[in-house]
Amino acid sequence: MIASEGMGTAAAGTSETLLVDRRGPAVFVTLNRPGAANALSRALVAELTQLLGALAGEVAGGADIRALILTGAGDKAFSAGADLKERRTWTLDDTRVFLGEINALMNALDDFPRPVIAAINGVAFGGGLELALACDLRIAADTAEVGLTEVRLGIIPGAGGTQRLTLIAGVAAAKELILTGRRIGATRAKELGIVSEVVPSDDLSAAAARWATEIAGAAPLALGAAKRAIDYGTGRTLSQGLCFERTNYEEVLVTEDRNEGLAAFAEKRPPVYKGR
Repeated sequence: MIASEGMGTAAAGTSETLLVDRRGPAVFVTLNRPGAANALSRALVAELTQLLGALAGEVAGGADIRALILTGAGDKAFSAGADLKERRTWTLDDTRVFLGEINALMNALDDFPRPVIAAINGVAFGGGLELALACDLRIAADTAEVGLTEVRLGIIPGAGGTQRLTLIAGVAAAKELILTGRRIGATRAKELGIVSEVVPSDDLSAAAARWATEIAGAAPLALGAAKRAIDYGTGRTLSQGLCFERTNYEEVLVTEDRNEGLAAFAEKRPPVYKGR
């Protein structure tokens, strides 16, 4: 479990099912239901959505948050998906309401103003993989398995999986995985572009921290602007994307951080960015 390693300051949002650990400008969030394979219960979805909103509010208020890392407790599961034991007690209307709630969570991850990294420590099936796909980057333990297995349960991915997997890995890969319900290992997931790096299970915590440190070396306003530009351009024409890129470039062009970056380069020293 990544969040249990190292010394950090607990953030608001820590609970029995959701652990939060601040380490400098990085926030590590751990789904903490190892006995249930970190399944996405209604309570966990609500807590995580609320936490993301609170952290986004901190960023808007000038807090120095440059990366968020999402992982699961233990070494067996990132998240096995929806809590099917809980879902068996629901009516159809209950399920429809939950679909709205879990999609709101995925959109909150997608829209988070700083880069979000999924550190996939074990299986990520169904909603668990959809959660990882809503993040900006994914790294995985070599023991991890991923899959969108919903068709084997008589449904389809309902939390963005059909769309985000297609955008990330392409139509052929999305159809391969979704139409078969196939589960694949971390190495195959990297070949398909679903994950960026595969590391030994024991090294996942260090790898996540390394990614966070690398991202934290960048100017926070630039991180947000670059993420917005990339996301906006997806599915739009090149001219639309370029226009939006220019808008975001203009925003960072007049910041103190931009001047600090140039000064640090000229003086051959690490920049000290302040998010303004």
